[in-house]
Amino acid sequence: MLNGKTILITGGTGSFGKKFTRIVLEKYPDIHKIIIFSRDEYKQFVMQNMPEFLPYKDKLRFFIGDVRDKERLMRAFENVDVVIHAAALKQVPACEYNPFEAIKTNVIGAQNIIDAAIDRGVKRVVALSTDKACAPINLYGATKLCSDKLFIAGNSYSGFKDTKFAVVRYGNVAGSRGSVIPYFQKLVEEGAKELPVTDLRMTRFWLKLEQAVEMVLEALDTMKGGELYVKKIPSMKITDLARAIAPELPIKEIGIRPGEKIHEQMITQEDARNTIELKDYYIILPQIFSTDVQSRYPDAKFVPNDFEYHSGNNDQWLTIEQMKKLIFSTDGF
Repeated sequence: MLNGKTILITGGTGSFGKKFTRIVLEKYPDIHKIIIFSRDEYKQFVMQNMPEFLPYKDKLRFFIGDVRDKERLMRAFENVDVVIHAAALKQVPACEYNPFEAIKTNVIGAQNIIDAAIDRGVKRVVALSTDKACAPINLYGATKLCSDKLFIAGNSYSGFKDTKFAVVRYGNVAGSRGSVIPYFQKLVEEGAKELPVTDLRMTRFWLKLEQAVEMVLEALDTMKGGELYVKKIPSMKITDLARAIAPELPIKEIGIRPGEKIHEQMITQEDARNTIELKDYYIILPQIFSTDVQSRYPDAKFVPNDFEYHSGNNDQWLTIEQMKKLIFSTDGF
């Protein structure tokens, strides 16, 4: 699928970008080139010199740039076949405090990606989304919902050109810097006497970084244009997560924070009428142009009209032992 192709990853020095790059280099030995596009030269220097990437120096390129800069994107996208858009401002409090900075990166940056991809003849673009984009209650989620809709609409915006856009939405990634796991671990290392949990009822989706990469590769392989992929992944109670990390410490409920949900949503009831189910994932189909579901996905079925998918009504749950294995071993669950 990717052999002979040139791939560009925005935000490529992040947790996802590094894992995606390593897996693709190992899985597709004849890939032409991977371009790491990001704005932090130090992180690029660190990634360039990581032992796992040193044997692939001839296949890696590092571009300094920002998705806010359309002119730089136009230069970077020259002769690129596939774009994975992972760059975003992701911290909820930072986005609330710096709202237009989040809009410039997450919304205007998304439109810049779309325009540059169409104008440069990129074949496929997969944008990463988040559960916070589903029925958003904070600015980060709102900007990512807007980004999702821009990418889906990009399929009609591209006209007769051959650029296709899809979105992949998933929950918390164990091993990423943004998850609560390293925060809890840091507290334990610093000798904390208790672990703070905002609400004892809270649940969250969890997946391995490798699963996030596999979902993007699946989207690249199957996308026709306009799909929003939602992977079926397990949930876990935050209290059980705390017990997996530090079973001896008591848990203190500190109160839910602004912009935080008890359960994270992936698919709302309003989305259900346009959602189909396959073995390992759901697809929210586009509403803005007609779709022949049977010809596109003959093995799929529509979900019930009252269907919704959130971390509290999930039928897959991680146990404390499974989470320990996910955190403390390389095998995962």
